[in-house]
Amino acid sequence: MSSSFETARIEALFVSDLQGSDLRGAAGPPTDQIRRAVATTLRRFGISECAARVATEFGDHPDTAVARMSWAIASVRTAY
Repeated sequence: MSSSFETARIEALFVSDLQGSDLRGAAGPPTDQIRRAVATTLRRFGISECAARVATEFGDHPDTAVARMSWAIASVRTAY
């Protein structure tokens, strides 16, 4: 079960410019890069706008949104 902080971070990473393919080794982007992307995106959009953008992506591109959300969840849980 995730906290509201974790949920906000996951949604922010999901809508950030950072890509799971921005790999440095098999582990994906480094922790500091994930944390920077989350902080930057939260400052840019705020919590509510991040959530709205996640909903839009799931409505517009459900096939790719599921994989991106899985990546965002795993990355946030690793970084925090």
